[in-house]
Amino acid sequence: MSGPLARQMWHQIEPVHATLYFSPEAFEEAAGLGYDVASRWWSYFAWRTAPLGAAGPRLVEAACYSFSPAMIAGYVPGIWATATPAQVLDARLRAMDRTLRALIGDSARALKEAAELAVRAAESVETAHRPLAAANLDLPWADEPHLALWQAYTVLREHRGDGHLTALQAAGLDACEALVSFASVGAAPVANFTGRGWSSEEWAAARERLASRGLIDAEGAATEAGQALRDQVERLTDELAAEPWRALGEAAAERLAHLNRPLLGAVFESGMLPMTSTLGIGKIQVPA
Repeated sequence: MSGPLARQMWHQIEPVHATLYFSPEAFEEAAGLGYDVASRWWSYFAWRTAPLGAAGPRLVEAACYSFSPAMIAGYVPGIWATATPAQVLDARLRAMDRTLRALIGDSARALKEAAELAVRAAESVETAHRPLAAANLDLPWADEPHLALWQAYTVLREHRGDGHLTALQAAGLDACEALVSFASVGAAPVANFTGRGWSSEEWAAARERLASRGLIDAEGAATEAGQALRDQVERLTDELAAEPWRALGEAAAERLAHLNRPLLGAVFESGMLPMTSTLGIGKIQVPA
């Protein structure tokens, strides 16, 4: 049952983690550092990769697998000329302090038990071949429960994401093919993936490669083999993400989910997250 539990907990923690990339408070902090917030990508790459240090474009490309290398090169390493990783990390915590307080008001102390459970899960992760998880786990824990909770969710989210890249590579899907195949199973409309920076020519070439393997049809929809391959990717992703939830235990994980629901509800009610995303949450179901 650990695979399904890992997916259920991902649905709980992903939206809370993702507020960093969409909240008004985070954009204000990014602007204070000097980033152009007309586009969210300057701050996105800074927030997400600062735990790695002043990462160059190839390291960011490796960690953020589905983004076009040309797009990444447009932001990295330029983001570090605006602010150092240490400055970004300090601002990241300020952004999340302001964001979470705006969402939950004075109830931050009620998250103490949730934070303790989430930190236990995060500290149990295996970090081999998990660079973003490891880099976030190397950061000191915040004293405030709501910030420690968000940090733990970030470790767990990146642990899953690092494992997802392993699953994609095991399936023989390169970065652009990973998105094309995900769109082919209805995870999100094709237009939602344009933000990842791939040109129409690169997207078409990836479609041709997948079609030659019998994974998508002429309209870009998944064939039976293509659906089976995506199911394999999702199943392996869940299995690779299961370790911290096995360590925490099903009862404690369910308790964390219960404690998290008011915060999760506040995130959705705020309207800050996009109505549709490229994650496939709520759309992709993995056969048992």
